[in-house]
Amino acid sequence: MVSILAQEQSGQYATHDVTNQPPPLAPYDASEDTALFEGLRREGAGWAEEGIRRLGLRAGSVEAQEWGDLANRHEPELRTHDRYGHRVDEVEFHPSWHHLMRVAVAEGLAGAPWADERPGAHVARTAGGLVWGHAEAGHGCPTSMTYAAVPVLRRQPELAKVYEPLLTSREYDPELRVPTEKRGLLAGMGMTEKQGGSDVRTNTTMATPTAEPGVYTLRGHKWFTSAPMCDVFLVLAQAPGGLSCFLVPRVLPDGSRNTFRIQRLKDKLGNRSNASSEPEFDGTVAWLVGPEGRGVKTIIEMVNCTRLDCVMSSATLMRKTLVEAGHHVRHRSAFGARLIDQPLMRNVLADLALESEAATTLTLRLAGAADRAVRGADADGTETAFRRIATAVGKYWVTKRGPAFTAEALECLGGNGYVEESGMPRHYREAPLLSIWEGSGNVNALDVLRALSREPGTAEALFAELALAQGADARLDTAVTRLKGLLATGSEAGARRLVELMALTLQGSLLVRHAPAAIADAFCASRLSGDWGHAFGTLPDAADLDGILGRALPGAMAAH
Repeated sequence: MVSILAQEQSGQYATHDVTNQPPPLAPYDASEDTALFEGLRREGAGWAEEGIRRLGLRAGSVEAQEWGDLANRHEPELRTHDRYGHRVDEVEFHPSWHHLMRVAVAEGLAGAPWADERPGAHVARTAGGLVWGHAEAGHGCPTSMTYAAVPVLRRQPELAKVYEPLLTSREYDPELRVPTEKRGLLAGMGMTEKQGGSDVRTNTTMATPTAEPGVYTLRGHKWFTSAPMCDVFLVLAQAPGGLSCFLVPRVLPDGSRNTFRIQRLKDKLGNRSNASSEPEFDGTVAWLVGPEGRGVKTIIEMVNCTRLDCVMSSATLMRKTLVEAGHHVRHRSAFGARLIDQPLMRNVLADLALESEAATTLTLRLAGAADRAVRGADADGTETAFRRIATAVGKYWVTKRGPAFTAEALECLGGNGYVEESGMPRHYREAPLLSIWEGSGNVNALDVLRALSREPGTAEALFAELALAQGADARLDTAVTRLKGLLATGSEAGARRLVELMALTLQGSLLVRHAPAAIADAFCASRLSGDWGHAFGTLPDAADLDGILGRALPGAMAAH
């Protein structure tokens, strides 16, 4: 009688031969994106190309991809007290989180651009985020808030003098210590409260002046404060003169812990590597930033910066999941042919590629406007006005497209994409956050209306940008005319329709001016002339799928 072991060794019972499965994607080059480098050069940061390519190889490395996986599998843990009962309010992270943060800060993805005098430094940071985000999304939260805190602190020069050199440092120093004794700092923000959410004017946290000018004590409870292990926070609270902005350090100058009681960490849908918390203030020491009663106006520059990062992060998720889907279909066969060679799958991928390029191109245009605006390279104010309205438009539209995009990319992998090991479920859970963070869809759509009605020059700046492509594509010209009519007759209830058309005409104009004909034609045909279905993969028959895929997924991946 033949033993079971002998039968297994002979292959009689072998059922686990692996065939028709793609090899691991990593290592790969996360910067292999033609549209990204074209935008980088166009927006004045071509000097950063070598560094972005180097970062792309690191982001796509086996090591960095594993860091991203581990940081999300081993979530941060709250430790409210030490073993002796002392209140410590610390959050412990897996070492992979610290590896990710160390690279991000060293590569200038936090506050470093504010200390870089080269034109295009803010564009280079955005391009770096588009690439390094392939490794992991959650740690982009503290780097984004740190980046956005610097222009706000500049409203209070004596505070900026102390903290800005540390916020712009490229050294990651995660220990809780006196800020001025550290090699580098991270910043967070605490705006929302449970009774108001985005309606921060209903905040009830109170700020009481002390005998020392500019110093207050806070009492209240914040509802959604991410990255609670940051060193300093920008916080909104009600002072005697109204809602005001304050700087709250975790550790005071004398070395004592400021009162920052973390009540709990949020159990979130996604973004699970990043701790989000509910801190309680009770006698918490804070320094006033900007005038009393002008808190929203003071902190709004932070919001402009973080909204750009929401657009960037959505574009990054699109590109990452497109690459994952393209890799799978290149190596997977079904019904006698590779998936990449099947016409309907090519239509799906090409449609996703269009969306991805439009998002990346818009992101870099917004970054270019921001760079010129903050550097004062905007003599007539046009770029500042364009940045104001186009960032809100981009935040609304690109982040709205993210969940549908990642779902379609996941579906390209079939059942494999629904399994956690693929990484696609993590990307899918991450996508909705970016539409919610820094104002949900309604908040952003209404903000566009507010800008149009209250801030002179915003509509003119938008239409001046669209006019640069006038006459290049009749479908785009017709859509711009329709936009002007909608702008003249639109209502608050129709704000989403208006902002969607703004976004599509803006993306279309950028692609008509800068992308190859295959990209621009397919975008205008599908997004602007109505020859498009309600799901990805419904590009018209005339679309140049080979041209689109050859640009988005170069090499053998696009071979037909």
